[in-house]
Parts: sequence; C-alpha cells; structure tokens
Amino acid sequence: MDYGLSGTVAVVMAASRGLGRAAALALAREGCDLAIVSRRAEAIEATAQEIRTSTGRRVLAQAVDVTKAQDIAAFTAQVAATYGRVDILVNNGGGPAPGTFDSLESEQFSAACELLLVTTVRTTKAFLPLLRKSTQGRIITVTSTATREVIANLMLSNSLRAAVAGWSKTLARELAPEGITVNCVAPGSIDTERNEELIRAAAKGGAMSIEQAKAQKLARLPMGRFGTPEEFAAAVTFLASRCASYISGINLLVDGAQTSFVQ
Repeated sequence: MDYGLSGTVAVVMAASRGLGRAAALALAREGCDLAIVSRRAEAIEATAQEIRTSTGRRVLAQAVDVTKAQDIAAFTAQVAATYGRVDILVNNGGGPAPGTFDSLESEQFSAACELLLVTTVRTTKAFLPLLRKSTQGRIITVTSTATREVIANLMLSNSLRAAVAGWSKTLARELAPEGITVNCVAPGSIDTERNEELIRAAAKGGAMSIEQAKAQKLARLPMGRFGTPEEFAAAVTFLASRCASYISGINLLVDGAQTSFVQ
C-alpha cells in the first residue's frame, strides 16, 4: 500500500528511544524527511544518524527541553528554515512518576500537567503555522490506554492523559475545516523502557520480584505478550498517511485487546 508519505516532513518529539524512535524510523522508511528531538544531544544525534544510514532520508536532530518555551521556539524556527513546512507532528514525551493520590504532592500534579498537557499545547501551537502550509496536515499525539481505563498506581497519567485526549478531540473539530486531522494513539503494554520502569515500580517494596511482577503483568494481557514499538509505530504511520485523510478525533488503542472499555 502506498501511504503517500514520500517527500513529506515529519516532526517527532522525544524520538531518541522507545515509541518516539520507532515512529520516526517507520515514517522515514515511508519516505518522510524528519525533524526529531530529545533532551540529550548525543542520544538524538545517534538516532538521527541511524535513521539517515538505514533510510537515506534527511534528518534534522536537536536537543530540546520541551518544558522551555524558548527551546520549542528555536526548534520550530530551525525546522522552518530547513524544510519550510511540516506535514506531520507527532507529540510524544515521557510518562510521569507512578503513585497513588496519597503518595503524590500537589507539585507533582503541576509538573505532570506541564509535561503532558502544556508541552503538547505549546508544541502544537508552535508548529501549527507550518502545518497549515501542508496539503495533508496531521497532528498525532501519543497518549495511553489510561485515557480509556484507569490504571492502578498511575494517578498522574490517568488524570493528565485524559485531559490531553479531550484537548485533541476538541482541536480535531476546530481544524477539520482546514483538512488537518488530529488524533491520538494510545499504547498499552509495549516493550519499552517505560514498561520496564512500571514493572520495577510494581515490584518495589519487596512484595514480589521484578520477574514475578513481569509475569503478573503478562498474565493480564489477552495476547500473552507485550506489544513491540514497531507495532505501535505502524499505527502512527497509518494515521499520518493519505489513507487516513477522513479519520480525525479518534484515540486509537494499540493494546492487543488489553482494555476492557467498550468503544
């Protein structure tokens, strides 16, 4: 299938590893030129070089602290100078700390709001003028199955990712007349460092070993395995494609039937 992505420009946030890296690589393999960021300069440049070597696509890489408005503004200006437009924006970032309501301080809620909601809004506002220069604008935001069904011990993620999903749905309505689609992709248990972090958190306190915590998590998954970053990236690539031009406002679950909520 021709996704119609050859020669398009994609911005992928938090792309040095995990889901962001997988999405960037998948888009480049479909012919996208990239602009990618992470906090760590060495890590993002290493990822950029790997993608250049394996795909032959142009990759602009920059270290950016997404919580700083000036960093986002500088990155946007660099993308504009390099490519002149953006066709695809993939909003992505790290997850907040696990914890229950009683274990979390008010300041942690504020920090999670900045990390998950405010940075997504700030990044999208910065790139929207460049997306409006495209004939197939796409805004894709990575959320979580927590937007559909709350996850134990993830108070911050459950609360703030739901806000992001509401923002995305509202923006989809607002940008629909311009032909810009706005969607979320909600990964379940994908085999990433974040998944390992949550397994370690479940084992914390000595009630079970890390191996036991992993086995317990796998036992709850209908497919009996974790998803791969590549499977997640395939969903992002489809939503970015011309094939998905009439799909907007959704929150696509990539979870192997893990979530029991009826859509």
